[in-house]
Amino acid sequence: MNTRDWSIRSKLTALVIVPVTALLALWIFATTLTLGPALDLLSTGTLLSELGRPGEKVVAELQRERRLTVLQLAGDTALPALAEQRGRTDSVVADLRGRAAGGRLRAATDDLLDARVDQLLGALDALPAGRGFIDRRELDRTGAIGLYSGMVGAAFQAFSALATLPNDNHNRQARALTALGHSRELLGQVDALLAGVLATGRFGEGEHAQLVQTIGNQRFLVESAVADLPADDRAAYQRLAESDAFVQLRALQDTLIRAKPVRAPAIDVQAWQTSQETVQQRLRDFELAQADGLAERTVPVAVGVLVRLGAAGLLGLAAVVVSVVVALRVGRALAQRLSGVRTAALEMAEQRLPDLVTRLRRGEDVDVAREAPLLEFGRDEIGQVGAAFNEVSRTAVRAAVDEVALRRGLNEVFLNIARRSQGLVHRQLALLDRMERRVEDPDELAELFRVDHLATRLRRHAEDLVILAGAAPGRGWRNPVAMVDLVRGAISEVESYERVDLADTQPAATVGRAVGDVIHLLAELLENATAYSPPGTRVVVRGQSLPNGYALEIIDQGLGMSDEAMEEANRRLATPPEFDPSDSARLGLFVVARLAARHGVRVRLRPAAQGGVIAVVLIPPDLVTTEPPGLFATTSDGSADDRRMAKVTRIGTLPRPRSARVTRERVESPTAVVPLVPSRAVPADPGTEGDGLPRRVRRRGPVVRPRPAGEDAPAPRAPEEARRLMSALQAGTARGRRDGVSGTPAPASAVTPSASASGFAAAPDQGAPAGLPQPSTATERDA
Repeated sequence: MNTRDWSIRSKLTALVIVPVTALLALWIFATTLTLGPALDLLSTGTLLSELGRPGEKVVAELQRERRLTVLQLAGDTALPALAEQRGRTDSVVADLRGRAAGGRLRAATDDLLDARVDQLLGALDALPAGRGFIDRRELDRTGAIGLYSGMVGAAFQAFSALATLPNDNHNRQARALTALGHSRELLGQVDALLAGVLATGRFGEGEHAQLVQTIGNQRFLVESAVADLPADDRAAYQRLAESDAFVQLRALQDTLIRAKPVRAPAIDVQAWQTSQETVQQRLRDFELAQADGLAERTVPVAVGVLVRLGAAGLLGLAAVVVSVVVALRVGRALAQRLSGVRTAALEMAEQRLPDLVTRLRRGEDVDVAREAPLLEFGRDEIGQVGAAFNEVSRTAVRAAVDEVALRRGLNEVFLNIARRSQGLVHRQLALLDRMERRVEDPDELAELFRVDHLATRLRRHAEDLVILAGAAPGRGWRNPVAMVDLVRGAISEVESYERVDLADTQPAATVGRAVGDVIHLLAELLENATAYSPPGTRVVVRGQSLPNGYALEIIDQGLGMSDEAMEEANRRLATPPEFDPSDSARLGLFVVARLAARHGVRVRLRPAAQGGVIAVVLIPPDLVTTEPPGLFATTSDGSADDRRMAKVTRIGTLPRPRSARVTRERVESPTAVVPLVPSRAVPADPGTEGDGLPRRVRRRGPVVRPRPAGEDAPAPRAPEEARRLMSALQAGTARGRRDGVSGTPAPASAVTPSASASGFAAAPDQGAPAGLPQPSTATERDA
């Protein structure tokens, strides 16, 4: 039986109940063991009155009926005396049956005596049938004697079961009296045999031998019984045995033993009859007197046993009660004290310490002495455990305070490093922006774009530190930003941006306060999608307006996630856990969860139909608004949907109100899914695109010639070539922008040199993501 998981109260209860129950069972056993013999002694009188005397009357009447039956069988006619005797026998048998059926006799008998009484009653049931055989003379004298002797023997078997008293002396005396009664029965058998012999004048076959054997058995029983009697009773029997009747009967028995086994013995029949009846009556009176004396002597013994039993029982019961009371009080006290220690420990572990940590993380001041007061549990072992718990709780509180202080300091370090990194990245982006304006060589400009892209990613990682520190990133917008530009900004912050395809995106916008965080969130999911899918696969982004917000789906074609891992990831996304520095492998998941929780955005992962993972980002309705108006309007040769799709597939947005610069752009495609690939914008022939902008194809200027293989340095560009190249770029850009506004192409001469150099999205500047409008004033930019 494993008791390790039992409660303290259950263990203490078992510790108390088991010994107390054992003591109580021992007390009950001892009491019962002693009470049984005492009750047996007290029931001696009951057994004597309910079974002994009625049974002895039945035996006596059966013996008389047996003698008369033998006389009738020896003659030729029925004896009227036999009929009268049968009536007397039936009367005493009925009385015995009534007493045996009563509850008083059965209550005083044990199992053995019950069985012997039932055997006696069963033997008596055969009496009517036996009488029928006798009347029809179907039984001879020997059979008749055997019939009645069997009934009498059953009675003596019941009498012998009475001799089971707990006192040895009394028990031995009871057995001696039973043996005397049995010897008296043997005298009756001899008398019955002799009556038949005397009536016929001769011995039947085997009757003499049976007569001699019965006389020998009777004398043996008498000698054995007298030896077991007490000295006084033995002396009384000796006086009885020396009387004239006993002496005469013994002499007649000797004559019968010496008689010839052919003819009837020559004895005085009258002398035999007189001496035999006298001995029978005196033996019966002696037995009854001795039985009454035995019953009287057992009563004081039984009373003494009961008195001693009562005293021992009361003392034992008192000991049991005292043991129970002491055990219950001690056990209850121990259970209460241990429960107090348990309650204090659970309260500290489940309530006070977590609440303390929460308050510390909110920045509240905590008094260790008040939060972990000293609890008094006594001076014994339990008290020592309580004192140890007091020390542990105070240590835990101090450790929590120190941990929160350390975490707070670590967050401050993260935030300080992140702010410094952000400042450096912003300065780097501004420097790259100025360098891009001055560079004219397409290869160098492409390298600068790549450096610009790396700086954008560095900015995102710096913002990760800010988020880990519990602060908000510095980027912010005052005006709403279109969803398509939001996705483009996120794509521009991903390393493998060229593998991301922007599919159908329904028009909508995000309010300015959530733009930066949503861009960061999408960038983290896109980074995961590209990092955990094969390099040759595509990552698709879709957007759709829903009744409960705006849903963005990021679909990759990777190996996917197991059900357990996906369930764990969704749990973390739904309830952002505390940042654990040891779990750095899930840093992006933690950042996404923090950003989503900040604005109520719901992010959930689910398996894709063709393998991989679909990340669903549901932006709540309070962050979703209508798409802000752009530069494109409906014309007679194009619908609003066409122009919107064209707007989705290009990287350009509203021109920034500053001096013209050359920026990154993406080669336009007639389809709705276009990979975003930064490229250097160069002049080209204007086309008739739906958005009014010409298609730009990355190529070298016409004046750039291939370098000879042996040259180590490129030839310097002539000033005229550079001026011609920049003029063509400005003219084409301005013409395309004006055509998009008015809906009609404009002549090249209408474009002034002061127009913006490019209508395409520039690289991120001062914290703005690529492809998004740049904050133009300090109030429009949070940092």
